[in-house]
Amino acid sequence: MKTVSILGSTGSIGTQALEIADKYNFRISALSANTQTELLENQARKYNPECVCIYDEKKYSRLKENLKDTSVKVLCGMEGLCEIASDIKCNTLLNSVVGMVGLLPTLKAIESGKEIALANKETLVAGGKLVTESAKKNNVKILPVDSEHSAIFQCLQGNKREQLNKIILTASGGPFFGKSYSELENVTVADALNHPNWSMGNKITIDSATLMNKALEFIEAKWLFDLEPEQIEIVVHRQSVLHSAVEYKDFSVIGQMGVPDMKIPIQYALLYPERMECPVKRLSLTDYGTLTFAKPDYNTFRCLTAGIKAIKAGGAYPCLVNSANEEAVSLFLNGKIKFLEIGEIVSSVLEKFPYSEINSYDDVVKADKSAREYVKDYIN
Repeated sequence: MKTVSILGSTGSIGTQALEIADKYNFRISALSANTQTELLENQARKYNPECVCIYDEKKYSRLKENLKDTSVKVLCGMEGLCEIASDIKCNTLLNSVVGMVGLLPTLKAIESGKEIALANKETLVAGGKLVTESAKKNNVKILPVDSEHSAIFQCLQGNKREQLNKIILTASGGPFFGKSYSELENVTVADALNHPNWSMGNKITIDSATLMNKALEFIEAKWLFDLEPEQIEIVVHRQSVLHSAVEYKDFSVIGQMGVPDMKIPIQYALLYPERMECPVKRLSLTDYGTLTFAKPDYNTFRCLTAGIKAIKAGGAYPCLVNSANEEAVSLFLNGKIKFLEIGEIVSSVLEKFPYSEINSYDDVVKADKSAREYVKDYIN
Protein backbone atom coordinates (compact mmCIF):
# COMPACT_ATOMS: atom_id res chain seq x y z
CA MET A 1 0.00 0.00 0.00
CA LYS A 2 1.32 3.45 -0.94
CA THR A 3 1.82 5.67 2.08
CA VAL A 4 1.48 9.39 1.35
CA SER A 5 2.01 12.54 3.39
CA ILE A 6 0.48 15.76 2.06
CA LEU A 7 1.83 19.21 2.84
CA GLY A 8 -0.97 21.65 2.02
CA SER A 9 -3.80 19.15 2.37
CA THR A 10 -6.53 21.79 2.75
CA GLY A 11 -5.68 23.61 -0.50
CA SER A 12 -6.90 22.89 -4.01
CA ILE A 13 -4.15 20.38 -4.87
CA GLY A 14 -4.28 18.73 -1.45
CA THR A 15 -8.03 18.17 -1.40
CA GLN A 16 -7.98 16.73 -4.92
CA ALA A 17 -5.08 14.46 -3.95
CA LEU A 18 -7.19 13.12 -1.10
CA GLU A 19 -9.91 12.26 -3.63
CA ILE A 20 -7.31 10.21 -5.51
CA ALA A 21 -6.22 8.64 -2.21
CA ASP A 22 -9.83 7.64 -1.52
CA LYS A 23 -10.17 6.02 -4.94
CA TYR A 24 -6.98 3.98 -4.67
CA ASN A 25 -6.90 3.35 -0.90
CA PHE A 26 -3.64 5.11 -0.12
CA ARG A 27 -2.56 5.20 3.50
CA ILE A 28 -2.38 8.84 4.63
CA SER A 29 0.54 9.22 7.00
CA ALA A 30 0.47 12.98 7.67
CA LEU A 31 -1.39 16.14 6.66
CA SER A 32 -0.67 19.85 7.01
CA ALA A 33 -2.40 23.19 6.56
CA ASN A 34 -1.39 26.81 6.79
CA THR A 35 -4.35 28.25 8.72
CA GLN A 36 -7.47 26.13 8.06
CA THR A 37 -7.80 24.34 11.39
CA GLU A 38 -11.42 23.24 10.93
CA LEU A 39 -10.83 21.48 7.60
CA LEU A 40 -7.55 20.00 8.83
CA GLU A 41 -9.34 18.63 11.89
CA ASN A 42 -12.02 17.07 9.68
CA GLN A 43 -9.34 15.49 7.49
CA ALA A 44 -7.53 14.17 10.56
CA ARG A 45 -10.68 12.49 11.81
CA LYS A 46 -11.44 10.96 8.41
CA TYR A 47 -7.96 9.65 7.55
CA ASN A 48 -6.52 9.09 11.03
CA PRO A 49 -2.94 10.01 10.06
CA GLU A 50 -0.09 9.63 12.50
CA CYS A 51 0.25 13.40 12.69
CA VAL A 52 -0.98 16.74 11.39
CA CYS A 53 0.77 20.10 11.27
CA ILE A 54 -0.76 23.58 11.40
CA TYR A 55 1.81 26.06 10.09
CA ASP A 56 0.23 29.05 11.85
CA GLU A 57 1.56 28.55 15.38
CA LYS A 58 -1.19 30.76 16.82
CA LYS A 59 -3.72 28.05 15.92
CA TYR A 60 -1.72 25.14 17.34
CA SER A 61 -3.28 25.08 20.82
CA ARG A 62 -6.83 25.13 19.49
CA LEU A 63 -6.18 22.30 17.03
CA LYS A 64 -4.41 20.21 19.64
CA GLU A 65 -7.32 20.67 22.03
CA ASN A 66 -9.86 19.75 19.35
CA LEU A 67 -7.99 16.54 18.48
CA LYS A 68 -7.19 15.43 22.03
CA ASP A 69 -9.77 12.63 21.79
CA THR A 70 -7.81 11.08 18.88
CA SER A 71 -4.41 9.42 18.57
CA VAL A 72 -3.28 12.02 16.02
CA LYS A 73 -0.11 13.90 16.98
CA VAL A 74 -0.38 17.66 16.41
CA LEU A 75 2.65 19.62 15.18
CA CYS A 76 3.15 23.25 14.16
CA GLY A 77 5.37 25.61 12.21
CA MET A 78 8.34 24.84 10.01
CA GLU A 79 9.63 22.34 12.54
CA GLY A 80 6.40 20.37 12.16
CA LEU A 81 6.56 20.40 8.35
CA CYS A 82 10.14 19.13 8.45
CA GLU A 83 9.23 16.38 10.92
CA ILE A 84 6.52 15.17 8.52
CA ALA A 85 8.91 15.40 5.57
CA SER A 86 11.58 13.37 7.40
CA ASP A 87 9.31 10.56 8.56
CA ILE A 88 10.78 7.35 7.12
CA LYS A 89 7.47 5.46 7.48
CA CYS A 90 6.08 7.46 4.54
CA ASN A 91 7.31 6.65 1.02
CA THR A 92 5.80 9.59 -0.93
CA LEU A 93 5.56 13.26 0.00
CA LEU A 94 3.16 15.49 -1.92
CA ASN A 95 4.34 19.05 -1.39
CA SER A 96 1.53 21.43 -2.34
CA VAL A 97 2.18 24.32 0.05
CA VAL A 98 2.37 27.81 -1.41
CA GLY A 99 5.54 29.85 -1.38
CA MET A 100 9.13 29.59 -0.12
CA VAL A 101 7.98 27.65 2.93
CA GLY A 102 8.03 24.51 0.77
CA LEU A 103 11.79 24.43 0.14
CA LEU A 104 13.21 23.16 3.45
CA PRO A 105 10.64 20.33 3.85
CA THR A 106 11.43 19.21 0.29
CA LEU A 107 15.14 19.05 1.10
CA LYS A 108 14.41 17.09 4.29
CA ALA A 109 12.18 14.66 2.43
CA ILE A 110 14.84 14.07 -0.22
CA GLU A 111 17.46 13.41 2.47
CA SER A 112 15.14 10.77 3.99
CA GLY A 113 14.84 9.04 0.60
CA LYS A 114 11.19 9.82 -0.14
CA GLU A 115 9.74 10.10 -3.60
CA ILE A 116 8.60 13.69 -4.12
CA ALA A 117 5.36 14.65 -5.87
CA LEU A 118 6.08 18.35 -6.30
CA ALA A 119 3.39 20.98 -6.65
CA ASN A 120 5.34 23.74 -4.90
CA LYS A 121 6.95 25.83 -7.65
CA GLU A 122 9.03 27.93 -5.32
CA THR A 123 11.03 24.89 -4.16
CA LEU A 124 12.81 24.71 -7.53
CA VAL A 125 12.66 28.42 -8.31
CA ALA A 126 14.47 29.46 -5.14
CA GLY A 127 16.59 26.38 -4.56
CA GLY A 128 16.73 24.49 -7.85
CA LYS A 129 20.45 23.78 -7.68
CA LEU A 130 20.23 22.50 -4.09
CA VAL A 131 17.16 20.35 -4.73
CA THR A 132 18.33 18.72 -7.95
CA GLU A 133 21.82 18.01 -6.61
CA SER A 134 20.38 16.46 -3.44
CA ALA A 135 17.85 14.39 -5.41
CA LYS A 136 20.64 13.01 -7.60
CA LYS A 137 22.85 12.27 -4.59
CA ASN A 138 20.04 10.46 -2.75
CA ASN A 139 18.63 8.74 -5.86
CA VAL A 140 15.22 10.32 -5.31
CA LYS A 141 12.59 10.85 -7.99
CA ILE A 142 10.93 14.27 -8.27
CA LEU A 143 7.59 13.78 -10.00
CA PRO A 144 6.01 17.05 -11.21
CA VAL A 145 2.40 17.82 -10.34
CA ASP A 146 1.99 21.09 -12.26
CA SER A 147 -0.07 20.29 -15.34
CA GLU A 148 2.57 21.70 -17.71
CA HIS A 149 5.54 19.91 -16.16
CA SER A 150 3.57 16.70 -15.82
CA ALA A 151 2.80 16.98 -19.55
CA ILE A 152 6.48 17.38 -20.40
CA PHE A 153 7.40 14.51 -18.10
CA GLN A 154 4.81 12.30 -19.82
CA CYS A 155 6.03 13.31 -23.29
CA LEU A 156 9.57 12.26 -22.35
CA GLN A 157 8.54 8.71 -21.41
CA GLY A 158 9.92 6.07 -23.76
CA ASN A 159 12.24 8.50 -25.56
CA LYS A 160 15.94 9.19 -25.24
CA ARG A 161 16.57 12.32 -23.21
CA GLU A 162 19.54 13.36 -25.37
CA GLN A 163 17.25 13.51 -28.41
CA LEU A 164 15.17 16.33 -26.91
CA ASN A 165 15.43 19.57 -28.87
CA LYS A 166 13.22 21.89 -26.84
CA ILE A 167 10.05 21.99 -24.75
CA ILE A 168 6.93 23.99 -25.49
CA LEU A 169 5.45 25.32 -22.27
CA THR A 170 1.82 26.34 -22.71
CA ALA A 171 0.14 29.21 -20.86
CA SER A 172 -3.56 30.02 -20.61
CA GLY A 173 -2.73 33.73 -20.78
CA GLY A 174 -4.82 34.40 -17.68
CA PRO A 175 -7.77 36.81 -17.51
CA PHE A 176 -5.95 39.69 -19.25
CA PHE A 177 -4.76 38.09 -22.48
CA GLY A 178 -4.77 40.65 -25.30
CA LYS A 179 -4.85 43.65 -22.96
CA SER A 180 -2.33 46.45 -23.33
CA TYR A 181 -0.27 47.75 -20.41
CA SER A 182 -2.40 50.90 -20.14
CA GLU A 183 -5.60 48.85 -20.07
CA LEU A 184 -4.43 47.12 -16.91
CA GLU A 185 -3.96 50.36 -14.97
CA ASN A 186 -7.12 50.00 -12.87
CA VAL A 187 -7.38 46.21 -12.52
CA THR A 188 -9.08 45.18 -9.27
CA VAL A 189 -8.35 42.14 -7.12
CA ALA A 190 -11.65 40.60 -8.24
CA ASP A 191 -10.67 41.11 -11.89
CA ALA A 192 -7.32 39.41 -11.36
CA LEU A 193 -8.87 36.47 -9.48
CA ASN A 194 -11.26 35.71 -12.35
CA HIS A 195 -9.26 33.00 -14.13
CA PRO A 196 -10.89 31.67 -17.33
CA ASN A 197 -9.94 27.98 -16.98
CA TRP A 198 -8.59 26.95 -13.59
CA SER A 199 -9.86 27.11 -10.01
CA MET A 200 -6.82 27.81 -7.81
CA GLY A 201 -5.75 29.60 -4.63
CA ASN A 202 -5.50 33.40 -4.57
CA LYS A 203 -1.72 33.67 -4.83
CA ILE A 204 -1.32 31.36 -7.82
CA THR A 205 -4.33 32.95 -9.53
CA ILE A 206 -2.77 36.42 -9.27
CA ASP A 207 0.49 34.93 -10.57
CA SER A 208 -1.45 33.60 -13.55
CA ALA A 209 -2.90 37.06 -14.18
CA THR A 210 0.58 38.67 -14.20
CA LEU A 211 2.10 35.64 -16.02
CA MET A 212 4.54 35.34 -13.11
CA ASN A 213 3.20 31.82 -12.79
CA LYS A 214 4.61 31.03 -16.23
CA ALA A 215 7.93 32.65 -15.33
CA LEU A 216 8.14 30.39 -12.27
CA GLU A 217 7.28 27.36 -14.42
CA PHE A 218 9.97 28.38 -16.92
CA ILE A 219 12.55 28.34 -14.12
CA GLU A 220 11.13 25.13 -12.68
CA ALA A 221 11.33 23.42 -16.08
CA LYS A 222 14.99 24.38 -16.43
CA TRP A 223 15.81 22.48 -13.21
CA LEU A 224 13.37 19.58 -13.57
CA PHE A 225 14.49 18.66 -17.07
CA ASP A 226 18.08 19.95 -17.02
CA LEU A 227 17.56 22.44 -19.84
CA GLU A 228 19.14 25.63 -21.06
CA PRO A 229 16.74 28.61 -21.05
CA GLU A 230 17.01 28.73 -24.84
CA GLN A 231 15.41 25.27 -24.98
CA ILE A 232 12.16 26.49 -23.43
CA GLU A 233 9.47 28.14 -25.58
CA ILE A 234 6.34 29.66 -24.06
CA VAL A 235 3.14 29.56 -26.12
CA VAL A 236 -0.21 31.03 -25.07
CA HIS A 237 -2.94 28.43 -25.50
CA ARG A 238 -6.23 29.82 -24.24
CA GLN A 239 -8.18 26.55 -24.03
CA SER A 240 -5.69 24.76 -21.71
CA VAL A 241 -6.19 21.47 -23.55
CA LEU A 242 -2.62 20.94 -24.77
CA HIS A 243 -0.83 21.05 -21.44
CA SER A 244 2.67 21.22 -22.96
CA ALA A 245 4.77 19.48 -25.60
CA VAL A 246 8.28 18.31 -26.44
CA GLU A 247 10.12 18.80 -29.72
CA TYR A 248 12.73 16.18 -30.61
CA LYS A 249 15.79 16.37 -32.86
CA ASP A 250 13.82 15.15 -35.88
CA PHE A 251 11.34 18.04 -35.27
CA SER A 252 8.58 15.65 -34.23
CA VAL A 253 6.47 17.31 -31.54
CA ILE A 254 4.78 15.13 -28.92
CA GLY A 255 2.17 16.78 -26.72
CA GLN A 256 -0.05 15.74 -23.82
CA MET A 257 -3.71 16.73 -23.93
CA GLY A 258 -6.65 16.50 -21.58
CA VAL A 259 -9.41 18.54 -20.00
CA PRO A 260 -8.14 21.29 -17.66
CA ASP A 261 -8.45 19.27 -14.45
CA MET A 262 -5.60 18.95 -11.95
CA LYS A 263 -6.64 15.46 -10.89
CA ILE A 264 -4.93 14.06 -14.00
CA PRO A 265 -1.37 15.28 -13.18
CA ILE A 266 -1.89 14.70 -9.44
CA GLN A 267 -2.88 11.09 -10.05
CA TYR A 268 -0.06 10.50 -12.55
CA ALA A 269 2.50 11.70 -9.98
CA LEU A 270 1.02 9.58 -7.20
CA LEU A 271 0.57 6.40 -9.27
CA TYR A 272 3.60 6.71 -11.59
CA PRO A 273 4.36 4.79 -13.73
CA GLU A 274 0.85 3.29 -13.75
CA ARG A 275 -2.08 4.81 -15.64
CA MET A 276 -5.47 4.17 -14.05
CA GLU A 277 -8.97 5.52 -14.51
CA CYS A 278 -9.15 9.10 -13.25
CA PRO A 279 -12.30 10.81 -11.90
CA VAL A 280 -12.38 13.57 -14.55
CA LYS A 281 -14.37 14.43 -17.64
CA ARG A 282 -13.01 12.84 -20.83
CA LEU A 283 -11.61 15.14 -23.52
CA SER A 284 -13.70 15.66 -26.64
CA LEU A 285 -11.78 17.60 -29.27
CA THR A 286 -14.95 18.11 -31.31
CA ASP A 287 -16.57 19.86 -28.34
CA TYR A 288 -13.71 22.37 -28.42
CA GLY A 289 -13.65 22.56 -32.21
CA THR A 290 -10.74 25.00 -32.37
CA LEU A 291 -7.50 25.24 -30.40
CA THR A 292 -5.53 28.48 -30.64
CA PHE A 293 -1.89 29.39 -30.05
CA ALA A 294 -0.19 32.78 -29.71
CA LYS A 295 3.04 34.40 -28.59
CA PRO A 296 3.16 35.95 -25.09
CA ASP A 297 3.22 39.74 -24.70
CA TYR A 298 6.52 40.22 -22.89
CA ASN A 299 6.18 44.02 -22.81
CA THR A 300 2.82 44.07 -21.02
CA PHE A 301 3.50 41.16 -18.67
CA ARG A 302 6.73 42.30 -17.07
CA CYS A 303 6.81 39.54 -14.46
CA LEU A 304 7.25 36.98 -17.22
CA THR A 305 10.19 38.90 -18.70
CA ALA A 306 11.76 39.39 -15.27
CA GLY A 307 11.56 35.69 -14.40
CA ILE A 308 13.22 34.62 -17.63
CA LYS A 309 15.95 37.24 -17.20
CA ALA A 310 16.49 35.99 -13.64
CA ILE A 311 17.18 32.37 -14.60
CA LYS A 312 19.44 33.47 -17.44
CA ALA A 313 21.40 35.64 -15.00
CA GLY A 314 21.54 32.72 -12.54
CA GLY A 315 22.73 32.71 -8.95
CA ALA A 316 20.28 34.17 -6.44
CA TYR A 317 18.24 36.13 -8.99
CA PRO A 318 15.44 33.53 -9.37
CA CYS A 319 15.05 33.45 -5.58
CA LEU A 320 15.07 37.24 -5.39
CA VAL A 321 12.36 37.76 -8.01
CA ASN A 322 10.26 34.97 -6.50
CA SER A 323 10.38 36.42 -2.98
CA ALA A 324 9.75 39.94 -4.25
CA ASN A 325 6.75 38.64 -6.14
CA GLU A 326 5.34 36.88 -3.06
CA GLU A 327 5.51 40.13 -1.10
CA ALA A 328 4.09 42.20 -3.97
CA VAL A 329 1.16 39.82 -4.53
CA SER A 330 0.34 39.96 -0.83
CA LEU A 331 0.38 43.76 -0.96
CA PHE A 332 -1.91 43.75 -4.00
CA LEU A 333 -4.37 41.33 -2.42
CA ASN A 334 -4.49 43.60 0.62
CA GLY A 335 -5.09 46.74 -1.43
CA LYS A 336 -1.68 48.30 -0.74
CA ILE A 337 -0.43 48.49 -4.36
CA LYS A 338 -1.89 48.44 -7.86
CA PHE A 339 -1.81 45.44 -10.16
CA LEU A 340 0.86 46.84 -12.48
CA GLU A 341 3.13 47.61 -9.54
CA ILE A 342 3.67 43.87 -9.05
CA GLY A 343 5.59 43.70 -12.32
CA GLU A 344 7.42 46.96 -11.62
CA ILE A 345 8.62 45.70 -8.25
CA VAL A 346 9.67 42.27 -9.50
CA SER A 347 11.54 43.78 -12.47
CA SER A 348 13.38 46.30 -10.31
CA VAL A 349 14.97 43.53 -8.22
CA LEU A 350 17.18 42.57 -11.17
CA GLU A 351 18.65 46.08 -11.22
CA LYS A 352 18.98 46.67 -7.49
CA PHE A 353 20.77 43.49 -6.38
CA PRO A 354 24.31 42.41 -7.34
CA TYR A 355 25.00 38.84 -8.44
CA SER A 356 25.41 36.28 -5.63
CA GLU A 357 25.59 32.48 -5.53
CA ILE A 358 23.21 29.95 -3.99
CA ASN A 359 25.32 27.17 -2.47
CA SER A 360 23.32 26.40 0.70
CA TYR A 361 19.89 26.72 2.25
CA ASP A 362 21.24 29.67 4.29
CA ASP A 363 22.05 31.45 1.02
CA VAL A 364 18.42 31.03 -0.04
CA VAL A 365 17.17 32.35 3.30
CA LYS A 366 19.46 35.37 3.03
CA ALA A 367 18.33 36.21 -0.51
CA ASP A 368 14.68 35.68 0.42
CA LYS A 369 14.92 38.02 3.40
CA SER A 370 16.75 40.70 1.39
CA ALA A 371 14.11 40.69 -1.36
CA ARG A 372 11.22 40.93 1.10
CA GLU A 373 12.84 43.82 2.96
CA TYR A 374 13.45 45.53 -0.37
CA VAL A 375 9.75 45.33 -1.29
CA LYS A 376 8.68 46.69 2.10
CA ASP A 377 11.09 49.61 1.71
CA TYR A 378 9.93 50.14 -1.88
CA ILE A 379 6.37 51.04 -0.86
CA ASN A 380 7.30 53.16 2.16
